[in-house]
Amino acid sequence: MSTEFKTAVIDPQVMADLEEAARYAASGLRDPEVMRQACEHMDLLSQEIRQKFGVQDIGVEIIREMRDSAA
Repeated sequence: MSTEFKTAVIDPQVMADLEEAARYAASGLRDPEVMRQACEHMDLLSQEIRQKFGVQDIGVEIIREMRDSAA
């Protein structure tokens, strides 16, 4: 069994965007335009995922499995 760890490579622009978003969130300020753009981006990503993989309705199945295993 290998104990070798591989480091994930994160695109520098993605990391810069993430750091900027974290600083912005930590400041407690909310910019309606930034929030609108984020919502549009999330909606686009959701649409792309639905087109590639269809609707992934796994929540109910997971909840039932958890409930049944607790009995």
